[in-house]
Parts: sequence; structure tokens; C-alpha cells
Amino acid sequence: MSRTDWEERYCSGDMPWEKGEASPGLVDFLAAHPELPRGTVCVPGCGTGHDARAWARAGFPVTGFDLAPSAIRLARERTAATGLTAEFQQKNFLSDEPSMTFDWLFEHTLFCAINPGERDSYVKAVQRWLKPGGHYLAVNYLIPDEDGPPFGTTRAELWQRFSPQFDLLQEWVPRSYPNRTGLESMLWWRRK
Repeated sequence: MSRTDWEERYCSGDMPWEKGEASPGLVDFLAAHPELPRGTVCVPGCGTGHDARAWARAGFPVTGFDLAPSAIRLARERTAATGLTAEFQQKNFLSDEPSMTFDWLFEHTLFCAINPGERDSYVKAVQRWLKPGGHYLAVNYLIPDEDGPPFGTTRAELWQRFSPQFDLLQEWVPRSYPNRTGLESMLWWRRK
């Protein structure tokens, strides 16, 4: 989808991905790992900012990025209302240059939201936005759909695309939103 399409969906309220809370898998990960160094976090495709706020609540300096101006506006408003501190910027994660590189990059089903023809660009973007040795934490939606978004993926595809540049530290089936139970896989990679 183009930038205009995503903005149009926010403006019309057609946001089936908006669940009103952070990714349950992320919430559990942060609770299970209170010892993590509090490095900088990038959340591409941040939407209205739920996941960015989860990182901020855990004490991480976090920046969320999204294509849609309305998503960024909502993320800023909702974050200010909570009293948390997080930054939000309108950027194209796939093509824009980052203003800095990050210690962590977290994404929740962004990979499945983009056209499969752009997945090589996605892998390159993760490398561009993440410091060497940085951590890439992803909640992937393992569905067969080819007419998305969301577009399906498989563990085999994820391994083929990421293992040359990243070491897989851990993989598990996370707690998910009710309509995604058992369909998500959480992968914790470290950039080589």
C-alpha cells in the first residue's frame, strides 16, 4: 500500500490492526527480562504507539516511526495522555535514512504488512537502522494469506532472509491477541 492508503485508513477508522494495547508478546518479553540494558529502541510501523509506550514504560528511550501522519499524531496524543516519554516521527522505514542507529528494533507484524516484493528492502532497512550487535525483536504473523495486507510468511522464509545477517538468540510462540493465538512467532535476533 502507498503512504496515502495508510493515511486514508487511519482517517476513515479502518484499522483492524489497532487492538487498543501493546503486543502481548512484547509485554511478556519486557516483564521476563528486567535486566536488559536500557538502550535506544526503534519501533517502525508504530501505528498509534502502543508498543512504543510499552518500551517507554519499561524504561527504554524509544522512537516510533510510521508513514501515516495521523498515526504519528495519535501516538503523540496518546503518549502525552499517559505521562510517558517517547518520540514519534513520520518516516518511511524502508527507504528513509535513519537520523541515528538503534540498540533495539522491535516490530509487530510490520513485515507482513508490506508487499512481499519489498521484503529485501525491509531486511536492508533493519540493518541500516540497527547498530552492529544490536537486537532485532519481531512478532511475525505466520499465515498463508497472499492477498494482504497482511501478507503471509513462514519460518523458513524468515530464516532464509535474516540468518545471513543475524544470529537467532531465541524463538517462541508468544501470548497473542485472541484472533491471533497460535499464529504468531516471536524471534529475537542479534545483528552480526
